[in-house]
Amino acid sequence: MKHPILLSILIAATFYSCSSINAQKENTTQKETASCILQKIEDFKEQPITNPPISVYQYTYNNALVYYISAPCCDRYTTLYDENCNIICRPSGGIIGSGDGKCRDFFEKRTDKKLIWTDSRKHK
Repeated sequence: MKHPILLSILIAATFYSCSSINAQKENTTQKETASCILQKIEDFKEQPITNPPISVYQYTYNNALVYYISAPCCDRYTTLYDENCNIICRPSGGIIGSGDGKCRDFFEKRTDKKLIWTDSRKHK
């Protein structure tokens, strides 16, 4: 190899560029996500790991931006929040799995699915 220093600089620049793009994407997502939802995510990170992992999705539902948070385990409700973190309904879960019945059409009418966060921590 004729120029090992040049190669090292090129590799470092490529890594930095990719890291910067990923950070920009994450920052863009955070800027677009309601601050109260971001706070819920921070709270989830402080709690024990769940199985299945908790995920937060953003959708459009009834012409409004909403956030769907998965259930951490069996027979627990999923929760649908508006952009101010007010609970709209619990679309699924519970003993019979059909939620609280307040938004039975959520799964049919939701659009613009966007994964905001999923807990990627692993059990040690």
